[in-house]
Amino acid sequence: MQTASTNIGERMGNKSIRDISWLLNIPRSTVSGIITKWKQLGTTVTQPPSGRPRHMTGRGQCMLKRAEVTNCLQSQ
Repeated sequence: MQTASTNIGERMGNKSIRDISWLLNIPRSTVSGIITKWKQLGTTVTQPPSGRPRHMTGRGQCMLKRAEVTNCLQSQ
């Protein structure tokens, strides 16, 4: 028994990017990006971001700025 994804994969084997785009009704740039990602990484799964995570989130920065303004106004 074959699944739909296996069936599509077998049908797409020798198709051009334009043909695949038309068959799946998605943009050519998306198809091209997926194919490039597959050739480079061997997978289409989203990879984790590179680099060290930030210590403070955007929300934390806003809260800190708000606290600074409040303290500045109270000290006047």
